Amino acid sequence: MHMADALLAPAVAATMYVASGTAAGISISKLKKDEDPQKLPVMAVTAALVFAGQMINYTIPGTGSSGHMCGGMLLSALLGPYAGFLSMIVILAIQSLFFADGGLMALGANIWNMAFYGCFVGYFLIWRPIMRSRLFGEGRSARRGRIILASILGCVVTLQLGAFSVVLETSLSGITELPFGAFFALMQPIHLAIGLIEGLITTAVLLFVHESRPELLQDVERAEGESPRRSLKSVVVILAVVALVVGGGLSLLASSNPDGLEWALFGNAGEGYAENMGLDEENFGVSSQAADTAAGIQEKTSFLPDYAFSGSDSAAGTTVSGVVGSAIVAGVAVLICLAGGFFRRKRKSGQP
Repeated sequence: MHMADALLAPAVAATMYVASGTAAGISISKLKKDEDPQKLPVMAVTAALVFAGQMINYTIPGTGSSGHMCGGMLLSALLGPYAGFLSMIVILAIQSLFFADGGLMALGANIWNMAFYGCFVGYFLIWRPIMRSRLFGEGRSARRGRIILASILGCVVTLQLGAFSVVLETSLSGITELPFGAFFALMQPIHLAIGLIEGLITTAVLLFVHESRPELLQDVERAEGESPRRSLKSVVVILAVVALVVGGGLSLLASSNPDGLEWALFGNAGEGYAENMGLDEENFGVSSQAADTAAGIQEKTSFLPDYAFSGSDSAAGTTVSGVVGSAIVAGVAVLICLAGGFFRRKRKSGQP
């Protein structure tokens, strides 16, 4: 669902930057008040895991399309909505700057579409109400049921909202090649399928954490007398290893089919599927000086464009991209957490 700059008019892109920046400012303010010392390592490994997970496009059978996880629901369930949202910003910014994945001018829109809904709508309207309810009863098995329901429902709903935002943003940008109704009719069903698969992936990760250290999940507490099955260190190590395996190895098996947004725009006629909107991949959307400037910046900063060595089709480029990208994301996430702790201590000490 990473939007290219050509899909947005500069005014719409600027508006989305303001919206996402406001949400980021609120999140930073809230993070300063967070006292949980476990969050730093968990934030690092889960952010890396989401980065790696987004490298794997899974095929949507019978469509000629593919999808990848967004990760907002996963991060908000583990870190809370504010730290989760900041982690998603780190992931999307690094993808745009270093891997040319998603337009730089469109970054504000991509943050809103892929992070805001999963982290805030998904958490406050779906995850927290379900996890605090008594649905399915009491005990470990009931918590499992609530995790499954919240994960799948949250991913489906928030991806539908994100897909609708893409349609709305392109329509407001005045791209005449994309009639609102036709684009909407293509985007929503394909992202329903993508959301269902992401829900299953999110469920698997969260159930692992629940079985290992349930208190790491937001709005979940260990029952009295219920001991953790793994140490925090072992959970962090396992998630880190999974991130490296996914980013450095399984990413080589990613589907070559276009993702949901690309599929809606360009189709996949070359493989015998529909043309959908039938746009020209080399010449579509709107052009602007702002988009050209953003593209120039990306060209200078992206040292592994499209998750590959520049000018090479070597699979090693994908592996290096997965490992290096995951490490950068984890490192920046740690720095954000450390900065939040620094300002929190400074405030408590009364320093100006």
